[in-house]
Amino acid sequence: MITLKSAKEIDKIRKAGKIVSEVLDVLKRRIDPGVRTIELDVLAERLIKAAGARPSFKGFDGYQYSICTSVNHQLAHGIPGSYVLQDGDLISIDIGAAYDGYHADSAWTFPVGKASPAGRRLMKATEDALYQGIARAKPGAHLSDISHAVQTCSESYGFSVVHELTGHGIGRSLHEDPEVPNFGEAGHGPLLVPGMVLAIEPLVNEGSRSIWIVEDDDWTIETEDGKLCAHDEHTLVITENGNEILTKQ
Repeated sequence: MITLKSAKEIDKIRKAGKIVSEVLDVLKRRIDPGVRTIELDVLAERLIKAAGARPSFKGFDGYQYSICTSVNHQLAHGIPGSYVLQDGDLISIDIGAAYDGYHADSAWTFPVGKASPAGRRLMKATEDALYQGIARAKPGAHLSDISHAVQTCSESYGFSVVHELTGHGIGRSLHEDPEVPNFGEAGHGPLLVPGMVLAIEPLVNEGSRSIWIVEDDDWTIETEDGKLCAHDEHTLVITENGNEILTKQ
């Protein structure tokens, strides 16, 4: 069931989104060759708590960390640990914060040092796909208009979109209805109306769209062919005139 948010609820999500965007901005400036991914997690948790919020991910379905750090062929849910970032890596950081009981969620893919031309092109495609999807998020549109825009943009670059992972509604719970797929035909699904809060998140692969879950940790999702991937995400609310991005950096 899709729940519309009141102005007071949206304000709480907006405050959570501001915390998420500010912490993500600090993490971006700490990404350098030689940094361990666990260092980013420790910093993120400290900053989220200092801002009066709590990490949305920590404890969610048993997850033990405050952010996800997915590197190169890791698409999502990468676990922070001893991995040392290398020049040329791509790292996506997925982060959520809960403020006064309401969540906001965002992710961004960053280069470590100097990214390869292929890596830069993949990051640009994923960012473009995100904003193409956001541009369709307005009253009177169908949910699948977002999905179709994300898929069309990603594939125009020659990349593939993952079908198994989706965006989602968000608010009092981290994941709420509706799911927001990154593929599909336009003109289907629920109509978008003011008060709907969505997390739109393209997950784009350089090669095949096939993915698998690493058995050793049962969390990390990787590309099956070992090629690069990227993941960007914003939380937004549908407004009378369009939408407002609540996690804008």
